Amino acid sequence: MSGADPGGRLEVGLSATLERAVGEEDTAEAVGSGSLPVLGTPRLLAWCEAATCAAIAPVLRSTETSVGTRVSLEHSAPSAVGSALRVTASLVHVDGRLVRFTVAARDGARLVGSGEVTRVVVESERFLSRVPAP
Repeated sequence: MSGADPGGRLEVGLSATLERAVGEEDTAEAVGSGSLPVLGTPRLLAWCEAATCAAIAPVLRSTETSVGTRVSLEHSAPSAVGSALRVTASLVHVDGRLVRFTVAARDGARLVGSGEVTRVVVESERFLSRVPAP
């Protein structure tokens, strides 16, 4: 695949919002990023990345996927077990196969986290063929 946007399908403005409930398995204590029973930053990041994937999934070919290449995330407020979060990703920049999203997670009106996620659209089989064997 060339460096061009795959078919001109990636457009600024694509977005997705996911709803997630903080469970015991999502806490900093459970994911190994701290000792408190509040939403762990690694889980917040995973939810943000999932939202970016959901935002572009409808325009990808069945042979394509995207891989994360850069993340900047500020986890600015704690969320207790049982909290309901809305995680939104909005496509703000397209440069060929490179796509950049702003992400935000909210617990009601309260901002819990925000940042930017960069991904690159790849051909799945070609990408996997370049992964070295263990």
